[in-house]
Amino acid sequence: MAIRTFAAAAALAVFGMGLSAANATELRLSHQWSTGDVRHKVAEMIATDVAAAGVDLDIKIFPSESLLKAREQYNPLSRGQVDMIVYPLSYSGGQRGEYNLTLMPGLVKNHDHAARLNESPFMEEIEKILAEDDIMVLVHGYLAGGFASVGECITRPEHVNGLSTRAAGKSFEEMLAAAGASISSMASSEVYNAMQTGVLQAVNTSSSSFASFRLQEQVKCYTPAADVALWFMYQPVLMNKSTFDGLSDAQKEALTAAAAKAEAWYLQEAKAEDAASVEVFKAAGVEIAAMTQDDFNAWLELAKTSSYKSFVDSVPNGQALLDMALAVE
Repeated sequence: MAIRTFAAAAALAVFGMGLSAANATELRLSHQWSTGDVRHKVAEMIATDVAAAGVDLDIKIFPSESLLKAREQYNPLSRGQVDMIVYPLSYSGGQRGEYNLTLMPGLVKNHDHAARLNESPFMEEIEKILAEDDIMVLVHGYLAGGFASVGECITRPEHVNGLSTRAAGKSFEEMLAAAGASISSMASSEVYNAMQTGVLQAVNTSSSSFASFRLQEQVKCYTPAADVALWFMYQPVLMNKSTFDGLSDAQKEALTAAAAKAEAWYLQEAKAEDAASVEVFKAAGVEIAAMTQDDFNAWLELAKTSSYKSFVDSVPNGQALLDMALAVE
């Protein structure tokens, strides 16, 4: 781990401290996923369209934590040390408590509801907080997810009791802990090894990550997002705002147009990812479980007394922000 961290730091030193607005032609985009993952493909779409626009602007993508560790991307972006990231915003919930609301159990009902949240006053408030750190949203996107286990299937709270479990953000960790799970915090890119070595027995992550990180090789049962989905996580493409402001008008226009096209594709692909992940796990002989509405309700009641309460108690104006999110039909 120390070697990877050193390598990332060295890479940053080589590539400098960000964009010189007047004459720069390259943006650096970092993310944690493999090149086959939907989030890499979103980044790739933007890079391809911007290059085709002929505005003397190129985007170099660094996948698979090759530039920065998964959870160590927000501050370098804020400082202009990297130009763009594809990033689960709740990873920075410890720094900005409001971001924990972008991964809250049961808050998002389905992909279309997620798209409406992206265009809501709730998201405007999140974007104001990002702007305080010199960050802007280039592409909005939510992904759904589910559970998987090396043992019995997980559909209800009691099924995680006593299991070493990974969840992506504080709110899910609090809910799972309330259900009796032992929490192991790590990026989704680290789950495979943790399951392989017996450190982890259950995981809660996105449909895309389940397939991208080949978790079908490690688990016995998969509970995917389907008609009932508890897990939705905001995973946008973010950009340093000063970097964007320093681009020429033609470059801004090309980047904005590419981002809009990628965002529309991201939404449609997010819907397809859930079903696609099921086929991957079926083909590997993994048992597929289904969460019922009663199961969902049991999780939601537990979340209200754990995750929701903790958010409101710990985040200034947390109740108002939660109400804004809940108000989106």
